[in-house]
Amino acid sequence: MSRLACVALAAALLSPAVAHARDYCPTRPGLGESPCVLDAGKGAVETALVDWEHDRSAEARTDTLLIADTLLRYGVSERAELQIAWQPYGREVARDRLLGETERRDRVGDLSIGTRVNLANPDGSGFSWAVQPSVTLPVGRQPIGGGSSGASLIVPVAYELSDALSLELTPEVAAEADEDGQGRHLVYGNIVGLELALGETLKTTLEGEVRRDDDPVEHATYARAALAFGWMANDDTQLDVGSAVGLNHDTPDLRLYAGVSRRF
Repeated sequence: MSRLACVALAAALLSPAVAHARDYCPTRPGLGESPCVLDAGKGAVETALVDWEHDRSAEARTDTLLIADTLLRYGVSERAELQIAWQPYGREVARDRLLGETERRDRVGDLSIGTRVNLANPDGSGFSWAVQPSVTLPVGRQPIGGGSSGASLIVPVAYELSDALSLELTPEVAAEADEDGQGRHLVYGNIVGLELALGETLKTTLEGEVRRDDDPVEHATYARAALAFGWMANDDTQLDVGSAVGLNHDTPDLRLYAGVSRRF
């Protein structure tokens, strides 16, 4: 072997390997959470540009609008990321259909701080799962904020059934503020979803959710179905739209939302 070839081989062996970033996996737009995490040193901003929910009964009609409901993510290791979520503005308009009265309240939502720690396949491939604890700080007021601190634990799970289809589970247990602001109560439930790739850049998610809220003021069981679409405009940017419909009396009738996710 020539001296030049030896030098070239040695340089190749001694040069550091180039690390390739994982594919970006936004938490949006489904109801559930993803088990995948960002690469260490990478950040992401995932925002619902608009999120509108409508509920109607014989006595009242309530419309809730959230603007810029945002999740900040930052990878701190190959298997963990930090998360901060905040609702900077929300408006609830409640109309009493019997009395003809309308009440409008503009509020700031609460701040949530947590982490996601992946325990298998941090890129979300194959069988992947994670634990996601968080705490809520009462910086907002009802009806947008809870008015009191809380905590939750989510265990997102994903399993690739094929190259295009994945099964997703998002069980959760939480301690949330009572409606009267006097304490906290147990909330628990699960989201089951199927994510289907419709091409290299487009995906759709079909989900069902059942959630039990043991608020002492009024117990409720929420059930809804949801459909969402996410389009990767490039390797670091996703645009999305989604909708959800209530399946029982306790659940708001309709939710529509659209957002954007960007990795940096």
